[in-house]
Amino acid sequence: MGLMDKVKAQATQLAQKTQEAAQEGKNRLDQAQANRRGDALLRQLGALVFAERTGRGTPDSQTKIDELINTISAHERENGLNLSQSPVPPPGTPADQAGSYSGGPPSGQDSSFSSGSGPAGPPQGAPGGFQPGQSFFPPPEDSEPGTQGPPV
Repeated sequence: MGLMDKVKAQATQLAQKTQEAAQEGKNRLDQAQANRRGDALLRQLGALVFAERTGRGTPDSQTKIDELINTISAHERENGLNLSQSPVPPPGTPADQAGSYSGGPPSGQDSSFSSGSGPAGPPQGAPGGFQPGQSFFPPPEDSEPGTQGPPV
């Protein structure tokens, strides 16, 4: 085999590997975009359910919740995702890794929202410091200190 034949064979192999790498990168990008879209849909659903359960829903909240559930189900089917998987890492994963989930509230936090433990009855404080009737939105910069933002 001549030198030129070897060079051509190597160039062909390199071109094929480059195309495979590009396709793999595109697949990963598409998957990441699908995951972000799914996360956004789940966040919207969570916000609607939270508002509904805390008495801050609107008359059409249930309709919007049903529509989002249908949209999320279709998104899962179209993208081969399972958005209902638990974010808890599999057993045996070291708990000290960055971004790991310890299964409970951070140290010093109220554990009244932990499932299966704690006293029965309504929680004493809402997560993130929100109280019933408090706005989710920060006050505008031109508002007076101590106000909670736009009226609800």
